[in-house]
Amino acid sequence: MSLTAIDRAADAAQTHAAANLSGVAQWAVDIMEAVGAPGAGLAIALENLFPPLPSEVILPLAGFTASRGTFGLAEALLWTTLGSVLGAFVLYGVGALLGRERMRAIAARLPLVDVADVDRTEAWFGRHGAKAVFFGRMVPVFRSLISIPAGIERMPIWKFLLLTTAGSLIWNTIFVLSGFYLGENWHIVERYADVFQKIVIAVVAVAVVVWVLARLARRRNKDKTAL
Repeated sequence: MSLTAIDRAADAAQTHAAANLSGVAQWAVDIMEAVGAPGAGLAIALENLFPPLPSEVILPLAGFTASRGTFGLAEALLWTTLGSVLGAFVLYGVGALLGRERMRAIAARLPLVDVADVDRTEAWFGRHGAKAVFFGRMVPVFRSLISIPAGIERMPIWKFLLLTTAGSLIWNTIFVLSGFYLGENWHIVERYADVFQKIVIAVVAVAVVVWVLARLARRRNKDKTAL
């Protein structure tokens, strides 16, 4: 088979793979093909603001779209990282507007939550905030949420942006390169990332259940002591 025939076969396979996309995947590819690399950045910025949009799908698709020649690999990495930082910055602003006092007032109205919990969380973030922001950019679900406490605690904006950029660049590079080199098989990445996300959600769910049970037990003990 000639080199030209091989190229045509590869293009046909990629076109077939693109034609079989649906849902979020098709939406992301449509944006990228219409706007180019900035479309990948826009999709990731929206993923930060709306966590149900999975970066584990959008990022490999950015690499896949780059492999089809719609834009370059470097452009994909640049724009997806810019999109990540932009989305995180918006959520940082939400946290900053919410502020410590409003957060304490909300906590005081929530069942099973004490204001002391907010104080402990604040103290923890003061000690580990930099690591939380950096590594949090590489954990599903927390990728978006970690920006809000950073804003509430008013982490220096230069530090927040630096840590967010570094963490996002690592996460984005892994998934964009995977999509770029896997091509039409980009969905393999999604499969493994989905397992990782489910593990994270399961761990968080167990932690929440344990926390609620411990809090209820403490409340019951307090009531017995009061009697």
